Amino acid sequence: MKNKKKKKSRDNVGGTSCSAPEQKGVIVAHHGIAVDILFESGERRMVKIKRRAGHVVGDNVLVQEPRLTRLPRRTELRRRDSRGSVRIVGANLDVLCVVVAHLPSPTPGYIDQAMVTARESDLLPVLVINKGDLKESEKFIAETCAIYKDIVDVFVVSAVTGQGLDALEEFMAQGFRSFFVGITGVGKSSLLNAICPELDLRVGELFEAGNRGCNTTTVSTLHTLKGGGELVDTPGFNEFGLVDVSPRDLAGYFPGFEQAMETPCRFRDCRHRTEPGCSVSTLLQEGKISQERYTTYLEILDQLEAGEARFKTRR
Repeated sequence: MKNKKKKKSRDNVGGTSCSAPEQKGVIVAHHGIAVDILFESGERRMVKIKRRAGHVVGDNVLVQEPRLTRLPRRTELRRRDSRGSVRIVGANLDVLCVVVAHLPSPTPGYIDQAMVTARESDLLPVLVINKGDLKESEKFIAETCAIYKDIVDVFVVSAVTGQGLDALEEFMAQGFRSFFVGITGVGKSSLLNAICPELDLRVGELFEAGNRGCNTTTVSTLHTLKGGGELVDTPGFNEFGLVDVSPRDLAGYFPGFEQAMETPCRFRDCRHRTEPGCSVSTLLQEGKISQERYTTYLEILDQLEAGEARFKTRR
């Protein structure tokens, strides 16, 4: 993973006198004007913060009442929402688990944008296909595995029957802090309840109209697993807008282009469209990159280039 500049620590100032002993902990839940902190001593309590203090679940902090200081982050996960705003949604993560299902099916490019985000953030992307016990899932599972099984770890699971959960739990028990995302209705809460029953997350029903579910997670929370590792549950991510990925850099993060990136293109700023001497085009012609993969890449590239053009226009 590439090296990044360490993030500066940040204070949340709530007073002028700091006479209480200093304690180190990690933020395990964020409630807007307060965060839930698990301290190294095992104590857990709420600490008030300023609403826009910038703290997120996973942040390591030092607390000396009434001051809370955020320690430098090892990694951070950021996403762009539907309004174009950039949000940091988790800190000090290791793995991004992208949960999908045949219904509701992921929007075009969702899986790839999530994986690009993970790689750009120095996280390991993992694909979790839920509802693997359903016969109607078979086609979706086969098609999805055919695309991603040689690129990332893929786990086919069922929150209902327990299928595949042992393998997923064994993976997480390596000590990873895993951040789970998925569009509303894929059964993420049911899956996390199956992995960690003490979570007792509320599970929503899937609406028949449009096969969309209701979002049952409203607050991001961090949980320690008995078998090892940690998981972060977060509200449904119905889209995954990219942050800090330029059109030029997209191919280097795009799942399925790994072999092409081993051979430099003729031009350093190649965007892998029609440029001569393009390694992606060569592998596409040889059948080593599927047309479907390439089409998805171009769709995401178009979005990034449009965003780049809008930014230049505003300047």
